[in-house]
Amino acid sequence: MGGEPATATDPESTEPTRRRNVSPAALENVFDDPAHGEPGRDRIGVHLLWELVLLVVVAVLLFLCNRDYPDLLRGAQRESLLVFGTAIGLLTLGAGLTLRTAAPNLALGPVAVAAALHFAENSDRGVVTAMLPALAAGVAVGLVIAVLVVGFHVPSWAASLAAGLAVIVFIEQRSAPVDVQGEYDPTQHAVYLFAGFAAVAVLAGLFGTVKTVRRAVGRFRPVADPARRRGGGAAVVVTLGLVLSTVFAVAAGMLLAAGGTGPVAPTTGIEWTGLAMGAALLGGASAFGRRGGIAGGLLAAVALALFIRYADERNLDIAPAALAAVLVAVGLVVTRLIEANGRPRSSAERDRDWVEEPATTASWDTAQAQPPEPWTSSLPGQPTDRWGGDRWDGPDR
Repeated sequence: MGGEPATATDPESTEPTRRRNVSPAALENVFDDPAHGEPGRDRIGVHLLWELVLLVVVAVLLFLCNRDYPDLLRGAQRESLLVFGTAIGLLTLGAGLTLRTAAPNLALGPVAVAAALHFAENSDRGVVTAMLPALAAGVAVGLVIAVLVVGFHVPSWAASLAAGLAVIVFIEQRSAPVDVQGEYDPTQHAVYLFAGFAAVAVLAGLFGTVKTVRRAVGRFRPVADPARRRGGGAAVVVTLGLVLSTVFAVAAGMLLAAGGTGPVAPTTGIEWTGLAMGAALLGGASAFGRRGGIAGGLLAAVALALFIRYADERNLDIAPAALAAVLVAVGLVVTRLIEANGRPRSSAERDRDWVEEPATTASWDTAQAQPPEPWTSSLPGQPTDRWGGDRWDGPDR
């Protein structure tokens, strides 16, 4: 009462003003999927760090092989190892492709075994004659899986499992191992085969780091209700991924048959599916889709081939299914690390791009913190012309 009263200010009007350092156009440009999913770029550096670990593993395995079994890396055994590594690499490439499209293909192993049996039985007619029907059958299997996955929008693991079981029926018609009838020896082209696989794997990984490509490849990955369709673009990508993966499996099966030293056993092929999926996961392909590295699949396939041949030389009795189980388990841990650390920055981190500006007026908290004016017994002076003046003495009064 004894001075100017404190004026309460609107708390909303006195909040510190915030602004972004970047324009809306720039924000739209860095969105990995502006319409669906998290904004921001995936952290490729996480994949690079993990691939450095895989490179160390490959180096250690090469050192052990050279120290204990030097002939394994020289001459005919080296050529055989390259062919074997190419076969595993093609399976890994197919598994990684379908994982990144969020449509895993569990029929890869049965398709590879079926292709190996077909090649062993018909390779005496010529390589091309034996390959064409197997490739056509592989494309047909991939298309059937794609029709189920895309047409009915069902999980790819279930559709591909059904297709794999159907392929196993074809395999089980052989009651004994089948000798390779032809004379084709892929070891004479071992360097070129492995170099071709390595080039495709690395180039595909580099291509997948492009923002638009990464967005398109992982479009099928669900972001809300998994039963919602993800559009025609996602359907095309998934179809191509499933067909290409079965073609890779057919080629891998033929190399396993032609490059092997014995007859082709009619197994179910589930262990090969596990090895392929485990190597792809270990290489950095996410089990949830979209995310993947650059050379992780190549390094994981090389490490797996070296370990299998080293274990064979040491007469280690390791079942392929047991090795596949360990690979898948470790690969799932890698997936968790990649999903947790490779995703775009969280909203809390993005808030750091907003900067605080000093307030221009006193805040509500400051106003309330001021001590109240003391009460006085006297009233403030009143003007003598309070009831007079121009206010009431106008011409109309």
